[in-house]
Amino acid sequence: MTQPGVSQHLKKLESQVGTPLVRRTGKRFSLTPAGEKLRDFGVSRRREEHRFLAGILADNPDAGMVSIACSGSFASLLYPQLLVHAKSRPGLILGLEAAPQAAILRGVKDGQFAIGVLHEDPGHPRIDAECIGREEICLVLPNDQSAVMPTFQALEARGFISHPDGESLANLLFEPNFSKEFVGGDRLKTRGHINQIGQILEPVAQGIGYSILPRSGVDTFANRQKVRTVRLPVPVYQELWLIRQKGRQIAKCNDVPCAIVKNIARSLATSG
Repeated sequence: MTQPGVSQHLKKLESQVGTPLVRRTGKRFSLTPAGEKLRDFGVSRRREEHRFLAGILADNPDAGMVSIACSGSFASLLYPQLLVHAKSRPGLILGLEAAPQAAILRGVKDGQFAIGVLHEDPGHPRIDAECIGREEICLVLPNDQSAVMPTFQALEARGFISHPDGESLANLLFEPNFSKEFVGGDRLKTRGHINQIGQILEPVAQGIGYSILPRSGVDTFANRQKVRTVRLPVPVYQELWLIRQKGRQIAKCNDVPCAIVKNIARSLATSG
């Protein structure tokens, strides 16, 4: 839509609800409290529609709502394969959400997602969990370094490119490998913080800092040739668990996507 068209729709919405929905500051705008409520209402209605469609089309493997939640790095591997599957199936509605671990568990438990992928067994009484593989946690450096194993001091001098899962991954990888020097992911010297999975390794590729990511996040980086992974003396892996709501019969359109998830998990277990 053109900007005038957007503005016209906004005016109609504001006229209907009887209150401003956006605040304008120059060329920028932000939602008013009423605008936030309307946005949340719209998202809720869309989810209800998707669940309704999934319910009435549950017996058709080629039509209905595919609803999966996983980490951003796993999603970057999964989404291209889901698109290939959906291309010849116009009745499929793809729903893939990259989310934190707690949100994935909550969404599957509450029926928002048909399946989810976690990094550990949730041990929840309303969740069925199946271990489908594991993936290596990788220390990632610019591809301009010698083959010498980096020391903790050298990594601290370079600086950590952090991200939402950075501290927890650092704890898992550095504790067994640098037990004398490492005192926690929250104490690392940081050089930057990014929350976009596709951009986390960009500063590393430019020679700025280092980072720690699951193998899936490294393998899908656009400039993969500009970074290198270093296997520390004690390799560390994250398990991958496929979860679903216990007792819930999910739509058959999720069967093939579920198989794709398992194939990706198997490939990660043997890569690197």
